[in-house]
Amino acid sequence: MTDRWTVAPIALDDAIVMRVTVLRADTPTKDARFVEDDWPGAVHLGAFDGDRLVGTSTWIPSAFAAEPGVPAVQLRGMATLTTHQGLGVGAALIGAGVEHARGMGASLVWANARDAALRFYAREGFEVVGDGFITRDTQLPHHVVVRHL
Repeated sequence: MTDRWTVAPIALDDAIVMRVTVLRADTPTKDARFVEDDWPGAVHLGAFDGDRLVGTSTWIPSAFAAEPGVPAVQLRGMATLTTHQGLGVGAALIGAGVEHARGMGASLVWANARDAALRFYAREGFEVVGDGFITRDTQLPHHVVVRHL
């Protein structure tokens, strides 16, 4: 339990449904599966309001190109239902994911963050690295963000 939200591992299919609902709502593609979803060590976390899944994030052991050789975990598919945004669901998912990353021996967590979410990531201890870019799947502006553990 993290304050009001329970965070626990969930099935990939549940994570994908949440990703499509939140992350693909206004994008050209509805495909929300990542190649890395089935990689060894990948974990899909869900945040629950009672029994209702209200957020998800995926944590994948994956090197960060700017710091090769540093044990790293990539955060992907961070999604919170619009009805629950701004209530601490994302912070709970980040907290649980960072704990997971530390448990795997990671020294940093990184993500390709939507520009619209950069303030959220800054509040959670992430720093923007490098220039922005547009992703092919969403056609939305992103920046790489990094949090050293």
